[in-house]
Amino acid sequence: MTGFRDLLARDRVLPVVTPASVDDALAAVDRLGATGTGTLEVALRTGVAEAALARAAGGPVLAGAGTVLVPEQVDRVVDAGAAFVVTPGFSAPVVERCLALGVPVLPGVATPGEVMAALSLGLDLVKLFPARELGGPAMVRALAGPFPGLRLVPSGGVTAASAAEYLALDAVLAVSGSWLLADAS
Repeated sequence: MTGFRDLLARDRVLPVVTPASVDDALAAVDRLGATGTGTLEVALRTGVAEAALARAAGGPVLAGAGTVLVPEQVDRVVDAGAAFVVTPGFSAPVVERCLALGVPVLPGVATPGEVMAALSLGLDLVKLFPARELGGPAMVRALAGPFPGLRLVPSGGVTAASAAEYLALDAVLAVSGSWLLADAS
């Protein structure tokens, strides 16, 4: 199977679902599988999210867990079948646990200091969150200067209308958000 980073580079999107039910996640998997989109982030913001992730894992898309906040969640979502982990902010213990388990991690960053922390752990791909509130494409351009090898996945306030502006920037590998599945349920 193609790796997480390769799928992001191919599709240039990372759809996010916050499932109210297991069926919500399965509907998103079916829809993405039918369109050929290769990844799905299942946000751990509901009581059914881990069960939904477990059902989505192994389907026609590479399913990962989002909104992972602590290392213990990494263990649980990997056990549930998560193919990757996404965090809303930078947590060295979460990143280190992912690296120890060999699971790709996309940590959230909002500052140059957090970018430097990610780079110090060997990561060159991070999620810029919340992208719109941080300045949108202007923030991407600002980070690209001092961090020329950095690749970003903007998330938070990215819309169908603003995605093209982000994707036109060399530092952006893909965009992420729930807007990609807004009419999926």
